[in-house]
Amino acid sequence: MGYVLSAVARVLEQPTAWGAAPEMALLAGPLWAAVLLGLLLGWAWRPRWAAGLVAAPAPAAAAQPPFATLGFWKAQLPARLRAPLGSAAAVRHGEEEEEDEVSVRGGRSSEAGSEELAVGKRDLANLWRLVEGRDGGPAWIKMMDRSLPTMTYQAWRRDAQTGPPQYQSSSIFEDATPEEVRDFFGDDEFRVSNKWDDMLVYHKTLEECQTTGTMKVHWVRKFPFFCSDREYIIARRIWKLGGAYYCVTKGIPCSSIPRRNKPRRVDLYYSSWCIRAVESRRGNGGSTACEVLLFHHEDMGIPYEIAKLGIRQGMWGCVKRIEPGLRAYQQLCPVAGVRQRRVRNRGSGREACEEPCGEVPCAWRGSCSGLYS
Repeated sequence: MGYVLSAVARVLEQPTAWGAAPEMALLAGPLWAAVLLGLLLGWAWRPRWAAGLVAAPAPAAAAQPPFATLGFWKAQLPARLRAPLGSAAAVRHGEEEEEDEVSVRGGRSSEAGSEELAVGKRDLANLWRLVEGRDGGPAWIKMMDRSLPTMTYQAWRRDAQTGPPQYQSSSIFEDATPEEVRDFFGDDEFRVSNKWDDMLVYHKTLEECQTTGTMKVHWVRKFPFFCSDREYIIARRIWKLGGAYYCVTKGIPCSSIPRRNKPRRVDLYYSSWCIRAVESRRGNGGSTACEVLLFHHEDMGIPYEIAKLGIRQGMWGCVKRIEPGLRAYQQLCPVAGVRQRRVRNRGSGREACEEPCGEVPCAWRGSCSGLYS
């Protein structure tokens, strides 16, 4: 307060306006800087309950989390501050999971156990629960319904109590088989060459298991001008269950590739889908269409409200490029054998589900194969 009063006094002491201008600039500069800093901090730290005061009312099923829980207040922190708070619990959970897996497969080596843990049957069971709507999470809120002549697309979003927003989408492609769509999404080289996924600028397969088809992949994806490129170390694996394919893709730690300032690494990443044949929307009575159910969430290190706005604005622009990319892939690789060679015949081995998979139906035992990760 003393600084402000003295600055005002110096302005009044000046005999001319030109003499008072520098003093006024010295007075206004810090004030404007404080205002801008307050706006930036207020936007970055804005709690979800405050955003809900001005947002449209959500369905009754999507209730706000209780204010008294520690998890609710942790969710309001930026990702950089929230990560250290949850790291210890995550480590303990990972250790318990690893001990359970090792006890089941007592005779295997530690290296094989680590590879199995990258994407295992618990991940398959979790994806199955998402597909069947039995995961116990909040209700999904519909956010988009678009179509092309040979493709229909619907998308939903929900806000978890902790972590980033979660997205679900359904894409139905006419005149496509599950095998064609499976190979199309698994061909990173075609993603880059065809540019149907123009956000992927770099890809490299780091490891591959010849028994289960599990892969460790290094990605770099570009984002709009306000967000720098992001780096991903992901593991992915595909199971065939009857006529459907379940693919789990998630971020994993990787000590062999050091972290850099740019591109920034995304640790929390989950993008998994179910591909299955469905009846055509043309009403011909045949299952000549293919549906892709996608479940996706990631923490890109930016405020969730800004991320939701960017995703909503750019979602359809990215999705509508998938359909012409798929048709180009069908023309390039019309034979299943050619498509499989393009993805390097991944997952040539088979692994029967001889062990319980959590809540996955027992009918899957013996009919589940690890394929084409």
